[in-house]
Amino acid sequence: ANVAQNWGILFQQGALFSSLTALQNIEFPLRETLALSDQMMAEIATAKLEMVGLTPADGEKFPSELSGGMTKRVALARALALDPAILFLDEPTSGLDPIAAGDFDDLIRTLQETLGLTVFMVTHDLASLNSVCDRVAALADGKVVGIGPMSELLLSQHPWVKAYFHGKRSLMMHPNRVK
Repeated sequence: ANVAQNWGILFQQGALFSSLTALQNIEFPLRETLALSDQMMAEIATAKLEMVGLTPADGEKFPSELSGGMTKRVALARALALDPAILFLDEPTSGLDPIAAGDFDDLIRTLQETLGLTVFMVTHDLASLNSVCDRVAALADGKVVGIGPMSELLLSQHPWVKAYFHGKRSLMMHPNRVK
């Protein structure tokens, strides 16, 4: 497999083609990369759709007919179409309510474990960091200011890291945490 087939990407807003159904969006990287029959592509796309918790009927819908959470799941299925080893996620929970975001985090974690995926995630969602990430790199002004497991970053004395993880909004989410 070439390098492009070893990674998949989930864009922040999904980046689905509006003129294609959900299933056709998932088939797109297969069509562009592999020489497969239409039937084989449809079978793979349907399997990926089901892998992310959607039904074959959802595959017939156009992006304009999908909720935000469904759009993210279709885009995730497309990112998984070529069975990548590495998955890049750009703000995967943005625009989702807390329950849907938690469900999406659970899905990512399950996919990590069952498929053996390495996941790189860009996010400002602290709950996602805690539930999905084994290691975190904190960036400030274009520089890495902290790297390691969340448990280590939470103990960091770096002013930016401290403010980010223990600031006012963080304390509102975790009122028992001491400044």
